Amino acid sequence: MSKYFGDKKFYKMVLSIGIPIMIQNGISNFVNLLDNIMVGQLGTESMSGVSITNQLLFVFSLCIFGGISGPGIFAAQFFGKKDDEGIRYCFRFKMILCMLLAAIAITVFILGDEGLISLYLKGEVGQGDPALTLQEGRDYLTIMLWGLIPFAITQTYSGTLREQSETFLPMLAGLIAVAVNLGFNWLLIFGKLGFPEMGVKGAAVATVISRFVELAIVVIWTHCHRARFPFIVGAYRSLKVPSYLFRAIVKKGTPLLINEGLWSAGMAMLNQCYSIRSTDVIASLNISSTIFNIFNIVFMAFGTSISIVVGPMLGSGDNEKAVDTARKMIVFSTLSSVCVGIIMAATSSLFPELYNTDELVRSMAAQLIFVSGCCCPIYGFVHAAYFTIRSGGKTLITFLFDSAFSWMVVIPLAYLLSRYTTLPIIPLYLTCQLVEIIKCIVAFILIKKRVWLQNIINKA
Repeated sequence: MSKYFGDKKFYKMVLSIGIPIMIQNGISNFVNLLDNIMVGQLGTESMSGVSITNQLLFVFSLCIFGGISGPGIFAAQFFGKKDDEGIRYCFRFKMILCMLLAAIAITVFILGDEGLISLYLKGEVGQGDPALTLQEGRDYLTIMLWGLIPFAITQTYSGTLREQSETFLPMLAGLIAVAVNLGFNWLLIFGKLGFPEMGVKGAAVATVISRFVELAIVVIWTHCHRARFPFIVGAYRSLKVPSYLFRAIVKKGTPLLINEGLWSAGMAMLNQCYSIRSTDVIASLNISSTIFNIFNIVFMAFGTSISIVVGPMLGSGDNEKAVDTARKMIVFSTLSSVCVGIIMAATSSLFPELYNTDELVRSMAAQLIFVSGCCCPIYGFVHAAYFTIRSGGKTLITFLFDSAFSWMVVIPLAYLLSRYTTLPIIPLYLTCQLVEIIKCIVAFILIKKRVWLQNIINKA
C-alpha cells in the first residue's frame, strides 16, 4: 500500500500546495456562481447571452493558460536547478506571447462578435428570445474586452510565482479580486447605493474592475519582494531570450498552446452541438457547468499540483522520487474526485432552484449536474494524468491525449448524435462524457511505461 499512499509528511506537502490553489479557485468559482445567479435574476435571455460570451472568452483564457504552460515547464525545472536567469528568460517569453495572444483575441472578438454568438442560437427556439439573447451577449462581450490584457499579464506573473512554489500570493490576489467582483456585481447589476442599474453590462464592468485589482496586487507584491524572487530583477531591461532556449520552448510549448486553444474551442463546439436540441439547453448547461466548477476545485487543484511538485524533481534529476510522488498524487487526486462526485450527484436537484428561470431549464440542469457528478472519477484521473505527462515536457503526447482526442472522437460523436438522431440531451451528454474512459486507459498505459520522465532543461 505504501506504493500508492504516502505518509503524513507527504500529504502535508501536497495539501500545502493544493489548498491555496483550491481556495483561490473555490472562492472564484463560488463568486462566479453568485454572479451567475445575479445575472440569472434578469431572465433566461440575459443568463444565456452571458453564458455564450463566456464560452468564447473561455477559449482565450485557455490559450493564455496554454501559452504560459510551455515556458512554465522550463521555469519549474530551472527553479529546481536554482537558475534565476533561466526563470527570467521564461518570464519574458510568457509576457511577449501573452500580449500577442491578447491582441489577436481582441481583434477577433471585435470583428466577429455577432457571428460568433449567433452560432449558439441556431437550435430550436425554447422559452427565450434569441434576438434579446444575442444583444445581451454582445453588450457583455464589448465591455469584457477591456479585461483581456490585465488578465494576460496577471497570469504571466502568477504562473511564474506558482512554478517557484509560491501559491499563497496568487490565491490572496484572486480572493481580493473576486470580492471586488462580487461587490460591484451587486452594485452595478441591480443599481444599489446610488449606482446605475446596468444589468449584464454591470456584470462585465465589475469583472473588468476586478481584473485590474488582481493585476495591481500581483505585480506590486512581486516587485516589492525582489530578494525572494530574483527573476524579476532586470526582467524588463530587455526582451532577450537566448535562441537555444527560445527554440526549446517553442518546440515544447507550441503543442501546449495549440492544445489548449483547440481544446477550449472544442468545448465551445461541443456546447454548440448540445444547443442544437433547443435554446433552453444553453441556460441548462450554464447552470450545470457553474455548479460543476464549484465541485471540481478539489481534483483540479491536486491535479495541477502534480506539475508544481514533480517538475522541480525532474529538474534536479531525481527521477525515482518523481515517479513515486506522481503515482501517489494521482491516486489521491482520483480518490478525492470520487468523494466530490458522490456529493455532487446527491445534491444535484438543489442548486437549479436558485435560478429565476422556468421549470424545464431547472429540471434539465439538475440531470446534467447528476451526470457530471457520476463522471467525476473519470475527470479526476484524466486531469491528474495530463499534468503528470506534461511535467516531463511530453507536450506532443498531451496534445494527442487532450485536444486531438476531443476533435477526432468526442466532437464528431456529438455532431452526429445531435444532428442525425433524436437522442434527448441527457443521454446525448452522458454518451459524450463516457467516451473519456478511453483516455483513462491510454493515460494509465503511458504513465505506467514512464514515457513522461524527462529533464528538459539539460536538453535545451
